[in-house]
Amino acid sequence: MSALAIDHIKSDDRDKAIRRFFSGACEFLLGAADLKQLPPADRPEIAFAGRSNVGKSTLLNAMVRRKALARTSTTPGRTRQLNYFTIGDEHQGLLYLVDLPGYGFAKAPRQEIEAWTELTRNYLRGRATLRRVMLLVDGRHGLKASDHLMIELLNDSAVNYQIILTKLDKIKTQEMDHIQRTVAKECEKFPACHPKIISTSALKDMGLDDLRLEAMIAGEILEEISA
Repeated sequence: MSALAIDHIKSDDRDKAIRRFFSGACEFLLGAADLKQLPPADRPEIAFAGRSNVGKSTLLNAMVRRKALARTSTTPGRTRQLNYFTIGDEHQGLLYLVDLPGYGFAKAPRQEIEAWTELTRNYLRGRATLRRVMLLVDGRHGLKASDHLMIELLNDSAVNYQIILTKLDKIKTQEMDHIQRTVAKECEKFPACHPKIISTSALKDMGLDDLRLEAMIAGEILEEISA
């Protein structure tokens, strides 16, 4: 699959390409409770991780312009398997978006939590087509202890990941700037962490185009813009 070169085209053409890609075909494929149930590794994958109450499903729905593609719930921890979504077509390119089980707040028996934690660990360490993990962090609080544990796992797994701050419509601009600087400082020491932090609000449609662009670059749909 060849990427669309965008280093020599106008930004409005790039934006049109992004809108076209995320307005096209996108659907739920399967939920995998075991690595044997994963689909064929025939295209790049972008995974989404985060605490169980970080708003992961809401952000995914907003990103792909769907109201109910990823299931949302008022009960944190409802995602308990690797949920695969297909997006794109043969002309523009194909991606898997993977919704990983939430961590840190799930109300479930310890045995179940350990099982899906191990599933996530094995996926991160063994999926060759995984291009990037979008690590969602609640922008109201910054990195918490459970986020640091996930970062440690991502570093140990040698997986490229990028911090996505969520729910930033709920805090003031001054607080937002402080959180962004603090998180950026904490992540400087991690080589596997992408240097660009994306600040988002699914409710206000904030930062979603940046998120879409990064997903397309990481997924080899668009080539990275030359500096």
